[in-house]
Amino acid sequence: MKQETKTTGRKNFRWYMRFLHNKIGFIITGLVIIYSLSGLVQTYRDTDLLKQEVVNEKQMEPGLNEAQLGPKLRLRDFKVTSIKGDTLYFKDGNYNSATGKASYVTKEWYAWITPFTELHKSSSKNTAHYFTTIFGILLLFMSVSAFWMFKPGTKAFSSGVLLTIAGIVAALLLLFFQ
Repeated sequence: MKQETKTTGRKNFRWYMRFLHNKIGFIITGLVIIYSLSGLVQTYRDTDLLKQEVVNEKQMEPGLNEAQLGPKLRLRDFKVTSIKGDTLYFKDGNYNSATGKASYVTKEWYAWITPFTELHKSSSKNTAHYFTTIFGILLLFMSVSAFWMFKPGTKAFSSGVLLTIAGIVAALLLLFFQ
């Protein structure tokens, strides 16, 4: 015979926290997946992972020197490797100082990846910042509401607190030793 549990019908703060944690958790699961994949791509942005070579040709003003050319082309670690006649050679490209024509190769994300990478670059001037701010608040709520998932004093609650402390310590170590 099944035992019936008597409920008073009264819903306390803990019940509401658990309810919201559950519902918000399901809402943000898809967002967490997309943001985590986007974050992984951002981590390896200095490699050629998921990038293609793009040939760039620009008409610049003639007569630029190395100090002027680097910033105009917006290339990182720009350095002229050799000069032959009117042509300055640099990694993956060249610039003809007589004609002003620059030709170089860059590695850029495939077009379908770019929107994912932009998720992490949202600024307050972009309308997407409302979305990212709400997402950040929901993640914070999920972290805090997790403490209402188990009753204080239980093994599950105690281990949750210890794991939370371990996570905070790991994050602080990462901040101090990077």
